[in-house]
Amino acid sequence: MPFLVVWHPGAETERDSIADQREVVAIGHAIEKLEVHGYNLRFPHRRAVRGSNSGLWELRPRGGKSRWRPIYRRVGKTTFVVLAIAPEAEVDRPAFDRTVQEAAMRFADLDS
Repeated sequence: MPFLVVWHPGAETERDSIADQREVVAIGHAIEKLEVHGYNLRFPHRRAVRGSNSGLWELRPRGGKSRWRPIYRRVGKTTFVVLAIAPEAEVDRPAFDRTVQEAAMRFADLDS
């Protein structure tokens, strides 16, 4: 069963602002894996956001070797929404944490 991945406009803007096109392509490949495997996608390609009880997950492009992490959440049975693009936590933990908070707020706004 194919899965649907939709982008929050803020996440699209963040993705489009990444200067390194190789990273943008890697994000696209990670999204394709999510579309095919959905919630069956396993580590190292995805991981639950640590310290977050909000149901957020991070995609790990290039098996975790990318410095960017699409933050997403499942909506319904077959849909995922990409809410934000964060820097990898080991690269910039404060920015990662801020982006996770932003993703949670964006999701709450979708739900209201």
